Amino acid sequence: MIELTAKPVIKTINQEILSFISNLSFAPRLNIIRINNDPASEYYVTNLVKKGEKIGINVDVINMPLDTDEKDVLQLIRRFNDDRNVNAIMIQKPLPGGFNEDILTGAIDPDKDVDGFHPVNMGKLLLEKDGLKPCTPLAVIETLRHYNITTRGKRVVIIGRSNIVGKPLAGLLLYKDLFGDATVTICHSRSEKLSDITKEADILIAATGKAEFVNKDMLKSNSIVIDVGINQIVRNGKTSYVGDVDFNSCSKIAQSITPVPGGIGTVTTAMLLKNVIKAVNIQNKVDIFD
Repeated sequence: MIELTAKPVIKTINQEILSFISNLSFAPRLNIIRINNDPASEYYVTNLVKKGEKIGINVDVINMPLDTDEKDVLQLIRRFNDDRNVNAIMIQKPLPGGFNEDILTGAIDPDKDVDGFHPVNMGKLLLEKDGLKPCTPLAVIETLRHYNITTRGKRVVIIGRSNIVGKPLAGLLLYKDLFGDATVTICHSRSEKLSDITKEADILIAATGKAEFVNKDMLKSNSIVIDVGINQIVRNGKTSYVGDVDFNSCSKIAQSITPVPGGIGTVTTAMLLKNVIKAVNIQNKVDIFD
């Protein structure tokens, strides 16, 4: 069994980013709007600031009060849209109750939408046009590419149909490309005889949000397993993080598998910073990182 760890993937991504930034006369800038006091959110953005600093990207976190009005957030987004010194904009989740995530996402300039969730960018993804793409699906493709796991002609099953992972990832896997051209099936909570479907997968991608949902009885022998999930659990009185895949059982039957932590989630952070560079390229009409 081969463990598809994030570290070598991230090293390659960072080298690409550093190489591009070395030719710039300015430091790219990502502005993160945060309206919560969630500890996990704080840890994530603090980590982004540190990682950005290491590779030459300025990551500014704008912490807004919990009682902030949605109109004030929209006004701030418009200001960042118009600011040429801001290359990328991100709204950190979760949002307080009463905020309309679709409205806020739609207000961001698509060329600065580092999360890749704007309807324009989602449309470009499905049409195989150049644009900013969601980071987690990109992280999956980047991991497959790094380990030279081609998807052309392969049966790929995705468990999860979210707009963040399942749907855009299916779109990328359909691209006319060595790491596309897959036969893609999306399963979800209404799928019948789920195990019968997953056992047909050459590559199984779990994005359910349910801890250790996938077990060895759902796999075809020597399949490749990509675990997108990260879930906090308490076991024997100790808090730990696990994926959507039961790693211990599935690693005994899979050919290759991504670990949690240290897998797709970590690569996703690196792809977010790579998207900042992609945003710079788009704004300056440069073709790179396609």
